[in-house]
Amino acid sequence: MPNSYTQIHIQIVFAVKCRQALIHKSWNERLHQYINGIIQSNRHKVLQINSMPDHIHILIGLRPHQSISSLVQNVKVESSKWIKTQKFCAFPFAWQEGFGAFSYSKNLVPTVIRYIQNQEVHHRNETFLEEYKRTLTLFDIAWEEPYLFHSLD
Repeated sequence: MPNSYTQIHIQIVFAVKCRQALIHKSWNERLHQYINGIIQSNRHKVLQINSMPDHIHILIGLRPHQSISSLVQNVKVESSKWIKTQKFCAFPFAWQEGFGAFSYSKNLVPTVIRYIQNQEVHHRNETFLEEYKRTLTLFDIAWEEPYLFHSLD
C-alpha cells in the first residue's frame, strides 16, 4: 500500500493560552469546521474534533508526509488568526505553547471518538489539567509540573 494511504491515528490536545475559557459555544462549531479545513488542506483526515472553553481535542488520521509538530503549528497559527479576524473574542486570543499527541490503534478509534464527543460530560467531574495528567500517566509519559499547560494563577 502506498504511503499516501497510510494513516496513523493521533489525538492532538492543546489549550488556550493560560487555559483561559475563551472558546465560546456560540462559535466553537465554526472553529471546528475551520480547523477541519486546515487539516484537510494538509491532506490529513479529521475523525473527531471537540472543544471545551479552554482546550481542544482533535483525532486525526495523520499521513506520514508531515510531522505532527508542523501540522499543529499550522493549525494553531491559522486558527488563532481566523479567531482574531472574526472578532469572536473580546480578549486577545492565542493558543498556549505546546500540545499533547497520543497515538491509537485502529480498533480504539471508535472509543476515542466517543470520548472526544463526550468532553462536556467528562469535565463535569474532572478539570482539563486532571484529564491531561491522567492521559499522560495512562500513556506512561513522564511529566513535570512546570512543563504542563499553565494557567493565569
